[in-house]
Amino acid sequence: MNIIQRLEWRLYKEIKKRRLKNKTATIISSNCNGEFIYYDMGLQFRTPTINLSFDMNDYIKFLENLSWYMEQEIQPYNDSRFNYPTGMLGDIEIRFNHYKTFEEAVEKWNERKKRIDWNNIYILAIDGDNCTYESMKRFDNLPYKNKVIFTHKIYPEIKSSYYIKGFENEKGVGVLISFKNKFFVRRYLDDFDYIAFLNGKGKYNA
Repeated sequence: MNIIQRLEWRLYKEIKKRRLKNKTATIISSNCNGEFIYYDMGLQFRTPTINLSFDMNDYIKFLENLSWYMEQEIQPYNDSRFNYPTGMLGDIEIRFNHYKTFEEAVEKWNERKKRIDWNNIYILAIDGDNCTYESMKRFDNLPYKNKVIFTHKIYPEIKSSYYIKGFENEKGVGVLISFKNKFFVRRYLDDFDYIAFLNGKGKYNA
């Protein structure tokens, strides 16, 4: 990233910050997409779903009974597939991708879940991490006004889906916080106008 690109990227984020009205949203995300929105907008983390990820079927089960799961304690669980801490929240697994220890992950989870605004919840998902078509239908039926699932192709029948270009030959969307190979510095996530979304205006094109 050269100097001009860095300046433009900084200006781009500043313009977004000025547009954002809802600065206390709780973003429940299946992976790091929500975290980077908080980070780029300079907002306090008002969600426990930071630096972690879920299998999509576990994530949807989590959302189907969110208040109950938030009352449960995370138990240590050793999943040999991963080289980072994992835990069980009731019957779902949480992958603490960006924590060094299980204890640190649980401490941060408990600290941040106290900040949840139950009247200001926004839900983000992806059609990866073992997501199936049935998973998307279940997600679409979740009782949340503000929810979106990012998909690698168009699903007009899935009302909460939002198509992200660039992953058509994959099984699902890739890492949306990766930068595109363009002159202007943009992430795949920036194809989605998350400012309008958080301001309560639904799914808008950026």
